[in-house]
Amino acid sequence: MSSYLVCIPTYNEAENIDSILDRVLALNIPDLAVLVIDDKSPDGTAAIVERRSDSRIHLLKREKKDGLGPAYLAAFAWGMNSGFDYFIEMDADGSHQPEELPALLAASAQSDLVLGTRWMPGGSVHNWPIYRKAISRIGTRYAQFALKMPYRDLTGGFRVISRNLLETVDIAQIETLGYGFQIEMAMRTFDAGLRISEVPITFIERVRGASKMNNQIVLEALEKTTQWGFQRRFNRR
Repeated sequence: MSSYLVCIPTYNEAENIDSILDRVLALNIPDLAVLVIDDKSPDGTAAIVERRSDSRIHLLKREKKDGLGPAYLAAFAWGMNSGFDYFIEMDADGSHQPEELPALLAASAQSDLVLGTRWMPGGSVHNWPIYRKAISRIGTRYAQFALKMPYRDLTGGFRVISRNLLETVDIAQIETLGYGFQIEMAMRTFDAGLRISEVPITFIERVRGASKMNNQIVLEALEKTTQWGFQRRFNRR
């Protein structure tokens, strides 16, 4: 039987972490554990996780906040060393619905990367203003065009990653720190010829706490995607 590790990066998510942990564990999925990767949150997020007595909950404390990519890479290394077969990326703020996790895990049986997809039939986004929807959709469309990949949500953060992917792709070469990490992981998976599938999800904007999205993160993703696009065109000549 496969084992699953839900990886939840946190920074100042004290208002949300208990709720998301409760919802994940209430699914009662066999051989599933949760790893919270906390980047030294000043609001006490890590202390809340430490007070939980459930043996399925683990905590990885990091000494500084240096981006989504490094947090996930640290989680993957921890999970690989612990023998897990699949790794789930999930936000702590409730924007990703744990109740949709069984559908993503079902797709992972035939895929190395499952993309929880907002912009496909059956997917949706709630409580986002028009400009946020536009940024997300334009970002994915641009990545599709620049990188010549057909997937409809390249910036989304609700995903399942197989151990085979992490053993095949040289993740030590990952360059991005912010949400461009999601684009880069999909690109490297695609280039390795591994299997990618899409599953519709419902994304609900956080109710409590502050978003970590900022202009620097958006610019990093845009700059790196453009750079990769040019590299791929020149390499194919």
